[in-house]
Amino acid sequence: MNEEKYYSEIRELIENYEVNHRVRAFQDNSEKLQMNWNVGRLLVEAQGGLNRAKYGDGLIKKWSKKLSELYGTNYSYTNLKYMRQFYLLYPISHSLRDQLTWTHYRMLMPIKNENERTYYTNQVVLNHLSTRELEDMIKSKAYDRLSYADKENIKLIDDNNLTSLTIEDMIKNPILIKTNKQTQKLDEKALHKYMIAMLEDKFLELGTGFALMGHEVKIVIDNHTFKIDLLFFNVNLNAYVVVELKIREYHPKDVGQLEFYVDYVDKNMRLQHHNKTIGLLIVKKKNQYVIEYVTNKEIYVTTYKLI
Repeated sequence: MNEEKYYSEIRELIENYEVNHRVRAFQDNSEKLQMNWNVGRLLVEAQGGLNRAKYGDGLIKKWSKKLSELYGTNYSYTNLKYMRQFYLLYPISHSLRDQLTWTHYRMLMPIKNENERTYYTNQVVLNHLSTRELEDMIKSKAYDRLSYADKENIKLIDDNNLTSLTIEDMIKNPILIKTNKQTQKLDEKALHKYMIAMLEDKFLELGTGFALMGHEVKIVIDNHTFKIDLLFFNVNLNAYVVVELKIREYHPKDVGQLEFYVDYVDKNMRLQHHNKTIGLLIVKKKNQYVIEYVTNKEIYVTTYKLI
């Protein structure tokens, strides 16, 4: 009896099923979004257009009873109102993203700020967020922790503008780091190591192209050894990202140290087709007045918050 032969056949059957199942699920999701959007569009038109759609729900109440009797609770009064709101918030059908499910969109609908909705939509697309992860991101006020400039005109991510991402699109201020009773008792050195490990996970969880190259990366110059806290390569930015953590307030010399590491990576690791190396300094508290004088455009400063 050839066990490997039968195992291979079984695995092939399962793999074909799983792949086809995922394809069907993707198609079903896309079809559901389009159906809900079109139902919303027709409801708005039946109510007299955009200007009148927000008022008078008598028509929706009447039709929801009929549709619920025919097709079940998915077409209740509440759900039909969601479909109408779906169309009002996303009046252009090709702006819908198949990576988001109807549940994703339901979570986004209460958000009134269009830039904020777009930001979270992009995060789902870029980081393949589940509905639970999206919910956690909204609760953590990730949008509020973006810099002011980032919030002005956020555009939906697609294959054409994916390369326009910057490090500022990915990093929040502050970065939230979870702690417990044990970590609160750590001395400064141990706390630094713990936070480095947490930041490593935090960056990789972002999913926006970060690949870990190493932590406490040693570099030797003139018999002197230095250690880079975290070194990443980001495929979307096509650049190395040097991350330094200071578990104290910002000091101007920190930028000099980070620039030194960035220059080293630029000269010794960066290939010709890579973009310039990016430096990210994470501190407990930053002095905005001093940071205004950081002239290196490849150096960014943000803060952390222990929660």
